[in-house]
Amino acid sequence: MKSERTEQELLDGLANNDTGAIETIYANNFNTILSLVVNNNGSYDDARDIFQEAMVVLYEKVKTGSFALSSQLKTYLYAVSRRLWLKRLQLHGKYFVSSEFEIDESSFSATEDIADAKEKDAAYEIMEVALSKLGEPCKSLLESFYIHKKGMNELADMFGYTNTDNAKTQKYKCLMRLKKIFFAQYKIKE
Repeated sequence: MKSERTEQELLDGLANNDTGAIETIYANNFNTILSLVVNNNGSYDDARDIFQEAMVVLYEKVKTGSFALSSQLKTYLYAVSRRLWLKRLQLHGKYFVSSEFEIDESSFSATEDIADAKEKDAAYEIMEVALSKLGEPCKSLLESFYIHKKGMNELADMFGYTNTDNAKTQKYKCLMRLKKIFFAQYKIKE
């Protein structure tokens, strides 16, 4: 398969400090990690830090020479980034685990993380397709609100709405259209 060969070439390039390979890995995967972090109490800078840490983990694994990727590269980076982000949230007190329910991390297997990440990876791919089918100005409006965390006043100014209520109404309509497109695609994939 071409995609597996391409991912192996990227891993080889990463091991050899090939700037092109590193940039390709970044370009293909950063937005997924950005969504993960921003949608879970983080910022763009947090996402950059987490992605960089995940790249270091991947680099160190690849440099050993014995690393075999058992999933898509995107899935692996998502699983590593998710684990790193959860640990950081817990460290900063934003993610609380009750002492009543002590979690033994050794009981979680990497396979479960990878399976979860693969499922989310598939959903992200469907969401990317749905967003591309959504069209403008809805796509830009939703990205500005959910990814770039713009407020309703800013959105009203950016998109030329007369007031924030109109911006809210348009955002809601766009979100409903996106959900309709997403779930239509999701049912096709099943």
